[in-house]
Amino acid sequence: MIYYLLKPLIRFALAIFCPDLRVIESTMLDLKGPILITANHPNSFLDAIIIASVFNEPIHFLARGDAFQKKWHNIFLRQLNMFPVYRLKEGKEYLGLNAAAFENSRKVLSQNGIVLIFIEGVCVNKHELQPFKKGAARIASVCWKEGIPLKVLPLGLGYNSFDKFGKAVTMNTGTMLNQNDLMFHEEEAKNYVLFNQLLFKKIQELIIVPSFNKQASALLKIAGKLGYIIHFPIYEVLSGLVRKKTQNTVYYDSVLFGLLFFCYPIYLMILSLILKTLQVPAYIVILIIAAHPILAYFASRSKIHTRS
Repeated sequence: MIYYLLKPLIRFALAIFCPDLRVIESTMLDLKGPILITANHPNSFLDAIIIASVFNEPIHFLARGDAFQKKWHNIFLRQLNMFPVYRLKEGKEYLGLNAAAFENSRKVLSQNGIVLIFIEGVCVNKHELQPFKKGAARIASVCWKEGIPLKVLPLGLGYNSFDKFGKAVTMNTGTMLNQNDLMFHEEEAKNYVLFNQLLFKKIQELIIVPSFNKQASALLKIAGKLGYIIHFPIYEVLSGLVRKKTQNTVYYDSVLFGLLFFCYPIYLMILSLILKTLQVPAYIVILIIAAHPILAYFASRSKIHTRS
C-alpha cells in the first residue's frame, strides 16, 4: 500500500531533484514480468528510487541487509517491496538469511512480477563497473530450472554528479535476454561465470554519463537564481547536515533526497502559516506556495547547465 501511495509523490519529487532524467528506451517501461532487472549501482538508494519510479509495473528490490536492522526500518522497507540481502562484512551469522531473499524473489517472479537486483552487490560513486556477485545468476538459474519463463533486462544508470545540486540522469535499458542467451553449460558454476561475463559487457555498454553542449538561457538563469534564493533556508540547512553525516560514504544524494522529500511539505506548511499570520491574502499565499516547487525545478535545471 505504501509503495503505491508514495510512487506518484516520488515521481513529482524526482522531477525537481533530477530535472533531466532521460529514459533512453522508454518502450521498456510498460514491460510485465517475469523480469529480473540487473543494474549497475553508482548512487546508493537513489538508483532504486529512480528505477522504481519510471517503470509502470511495481518492482521488488534486493537491498542491503544492514538497512533493515531497526524494527521500524524493517517494517517500512518491506512495505516498499524490499528484501534484505546480507554481505560478509555485516556478519557471517546473517548470510543464511539470504536464502529467504532469493526465495522471495523467486515467488515474485513465479507470479509474473519484476525484481531489481544491483548485480555488483556494492555501491561505489563511479561509473566503472565493480566485479559482479552471483546473486542475479542464482535467482535466474532457480527460476529457469522451475520452468519460469524469466527474462533478464540489463540496465545502465549514469549521473552528471553524485553530490552536487542539479541532477541529470540517464537510464538506458538493453535487449531482453533469456536462458538461451545466458546459460550454456551443464555445470552451474560455469553458468554463473558466463552469466556475469555477458551481463558485464551488456551493462557497461548501457552506461551513458549525461553531458551538455549549451548554456542555460538568460530566463532560465533568472528563474533558477530566484528559486535558489527562496529555498536557501531549507536547502542549505539540510544539505549541510546531510553532507556532515554522510561524509566519506556513498549516501549523500540518497539521504538528501529522502530528507527533502519528507521535510519540504512541512516547510511549505510552515511558510503558509507564517504568511497567514502576517495576514497575507489567501490567493497570494496560494500563489507563493505553488511557485516554490516550480522555481525549485528551474533552480535545479539551471544548475545542471551552469555546472556543465
